[in-house]
Amino acid sequence: MPDRWDVFLCHAWDDRQGAAAQLHDRLKAAGVSVWFSEKNVLLGTPLLREIDKGLARSRAGLVLVTRAFLRRLEAAGIAEKELSALLARELLVPIVHGTTYEELRDVSPLLGSRSGLSTAEDTMEVIAAKIRELVSIDAF
Repeated sequence: MPDRWDVFLCHAWDDRQGAAAQLHDRLKAAGVSVWFSEKNVLLGTPLLREIDKGLARSRAGLVLVTRAFLRRLEAAGIAEKELSALLARELLVPIVHGTTYEELRDVSPLLGSRSGLSTAEDTMEVIAAKIRELVSIDAF
């Protein structure tokens, strides 16, 4: 595993085999290194500690905002803990999928105030290309 990742992918547990896996795969295909719990947390290791290491070793955060993610935030689970850590970062990109920025702002005004991307406007492939362009900027 790499010592550093370009991005940390925050998502709802319910999305791990659907939209989050699809975004992960598109990002990897675009050449972006991604910390993704489904790939980077080994069996038998403490989940929260592995997430903490992933957060510390990632240059930027991506939050896949789905209806499941919004429900998880209200339940104050692991997604909420990840988001709290990511909100302290300068570079955090919400990716809205199957919901709206208005619904996001109702649950998390801080995340909803960040400029981001939406699958209602771009395909996952286009979003991955935009993230690749973002992480390739030298100042980043």
